[in-house]
Amino acid sequence: MVTLAIIGAGLRGMSYARRALESGMARVVAVAEPDPERRRSMAAAHDVPAENVFADWRDLLARDRLADAAVISTQDSMHTEPAVRAADLGYHLLLEKPMAQSEEEAAAIAAAADRNDVLLAVCHVMRYTPYTIRLRELIAEGRIGEVMNIQHLEQVGWWHQAHSFVRGNWRSEEGSGPMLMTKACHDLDWITHVKGALPERVSSFGNLVHFRAENRPDGAAERCVECPVESTCPYSAKRIYLDCLGDADKEFWPLSAVTSDHTKEGVLSALREGPYGRCAYTCDNDVVDTQVVTMEFADGTSATCTVTAFAALEHRKTRIFGTRGSIDGDGVVLRVHDFVTDEVTVIDTGANGDPTAATGHGGGDAALFDAFVDAIGKNDPSLVLTDGAESLATHRVVWAAEQARRTGTVVSLLPH
Repeated sequence: MVTLAIIGAGLRGMSYARRALESGMARVVAVAEPDPERRRSMAAAHDVPAENVFADWRDLLARDRLADAAVISTQDSMHTEPAVRAADLGYHLLLEKPMAQSEEEAAAIAAAADRNDVLLAVCHVMRYTPYTIRLRELIAEGRIGEVMNIQHLEQVGWWHQAHSFVRGNWRSEEGSGPMLMTKACHDLDWITHVKGALPERVSSFGNLVHFRAENRPDGAAERCVECPVESTCPYSAKRIYLDCLGDADKEFWPLSAVTSDHTKEGVLSALREGPYGRCAYTCDNDVVDTQVVTMEFADGTSATCTVTAFAALEHRKTRIFGTRGSIDGDGVVLRVHDFVTDEVTVIDTGANGDPTAATGHGGGDAALFDAFVDAIGKNDPSLVLTDGAESLATHRVVWAAEQARRTGTVVSLLPH
């Protein structure tokens, strides 16, 4: 059985550790987590011996190698040092996306995996869903001819934006990174995966438009628990988090990020004192709430990706236009229009759950984890759909898009 060291026992670390138990394919034997409650919970759930439980990842990686693989699921800004150190010790790496905050750091991680001949799997979970697999099969079969254009929509979700990118850990570019990287590097990676090519030119437009102090409702208070207009606000923290109570998936996420006390009193206390109870219009957020990316490929075809807070939190939606047909997909069902017969075929891909982290991103989390563990057990890296070089290449598309957005230019992507 493959053994794992979990470095960062937050939501993502817990998700992959949970999958290890469910699948029986792997076992958690070490954990490093600064939060004492999360550290104790992880250790208890997996019977991790006390000598392998650490508050600091540096102490874990100061020891001889304790496991076959390390799951790097710290905050985004903290990926590079533990990932490079773990690779140098011979750990295979399951690395949460984004790889790192800068191209230089991401390249250092990829280089460390390469020189130590260890497996590096970046968590591009969207590649692994049954929906994506079937979609790529349809394109490879020539069902719609040559792909001319891809239109892709990432619906962040109004309350998810408020939770993660206004009040939460990903609200600040300095603290975590631009939203296109922390949220939508999934999407640009997925588009290149479906297209089967990297773009040559990229442009982008995006801004923080709505979640600003000047848009604060008249009479709004600093915190939702004391706000006289809270009941009419779409971004009410009281409504968002109290509605999680009694729902096991929502208590796992997003509520566990707010408090471990899953009672009405516990939630209200956290909203009075913690960051998640703040008015969504008076936070210290600076990441965009809407963005559009346009990509041009070497064959003259194009793709667009729209990322918006102002929609329901649902599966991504994609339309792919080809020379012989088109595909309209909603993350679960694919509608294939054949131009020759003018008939539409509806394909239910059997994707599991909704698109949230609480239910495993439509089956992507479990499939990625299983592929990673299987690749280690069989010594077959081909079972993982990306290596360090490919993940780095699609991250570079994101950085190019951000450069384009900031400078108002079209950015050319040069081969590395």
